[in-house]
Amino acid sequence: QVQLVESGGGLVQAGGSLRLSCAASGSIFSINTMGWYRQAPGKQRELVACIISGGFTNYADSVKGRFTISRDNAKNMVYLHLNSLKPEDTAVYYCNVDPLRNCLGKYWGQGTQVTVSS
Repeated sequence: QVQLVESGGGLVQAGGSLRLSCAASGSIFSINTMGWYRQAPGKQRELVACIISGGFTNYADSVKGRFTISRDNAKNMVYLHLNSLKPEDTAVYYCNVDPLRNCLGKYWGQGTQVTVSS
């Protein structure tokens, strides 16, 4: 089992920035992939970005060039840097990890709200 705790969400104006953090604990030796999904009201949960051991990253087209995912394996942390935020980025952002080298996510955090005002 892996436990995940997100932090860093909040209210920001369009064009602003935030940094989301996710701390992993438990069976962390099994983690290969760490990632972020988001779910806006009335919409399906969607992949935002993920990072696989070795540094391979995958981003949703809607956030390429604006968001950056990074991980600190020594601290068992994954981060999402959100820049040039838009109102359509408003959602609950979920951290996930997976023992496999994919972005599907086996373990999930509780989510952190990001609200971007226009």
